[in-house]
Amino acid sequence: MKIPKLPNAQAVIVHDDLDALSIAVAQRIDEIATLAIAERGVFHIALAGGETPHRCYQQLRKLDMNWQKIHLYFGDERCLPNGDNSRNDTMVRKTLLDHIVIPSANVHNIPAQLGGKAAAADYAALLSSVVLDLVLLGMGEDGHTASLFPGNPATENTAIVVPVFNAPKPPAERVSLGMNTLNAARQKIFLVAGAGKHDALEQILLGIGLPAAHIAAAEWHVDRSAITGR
Repeated sequence: MKIPKLPNAQAVIVHDDLDALSIAVAQRIDEIATLAIAERGVFHIALAGGETPHRCYQQLRKLDMNWQKIHLYFGDERCLPNGDNSRNDTMVRKTLLDHIVIPSANVHNIPAQLGGKAAAADYAALLSSVVLDLVLLGMGEDGHTASLFPGNPATENTAIVVPVFNAPKPPAERVSLGMNTLNAARQKIFLVAGAGKHDALEQILLGIGLPAAHIAAAEWHVDRSAITGR
């Protein structure tokens, strides 16, 4: 599998395992944040859910970052009650926020408990004046990213933030940054680990238009299991 030729990628970095990937991406986030704060006085980052980003956040909290000047957003959220253990913001709180000192006003949760349409409208209003410096992205075994799934109408929706219905994974109702919003970020980083991601990477390599393949000029950080399928 010739990962360096992955279509649409700005760069592909291969790591030995998930731990090495997590450490490297955490350091990369720190580098990008430091530069953004030096140039613009603030760093806007959209976080991803999932196990691979979870491991990255465990590394990120160890770094001496200027959290006073960092604003955290979310790439997607599940329409579940506040505090539900399956929500991305709950995972981020337990993994990262509970271990750092950051102003509460700098953390911008998606109000997904309001339902897909209302939450998307609310979050779109918030993001209308924000340029994201960095979006972190995972990729599912089906090639979805954020909550943009293959064949789902939300993937083609050009709104800033989109409601997602009939998602193939529970819960069926979600909220996601739109594809255009993800692509408009100054920088994008994929975190892809595990043998289960091998088939989706193969399909992207073959030019199949999975949602993750529509993210332009992203850095792809992958581990060897994702490449080999073992």
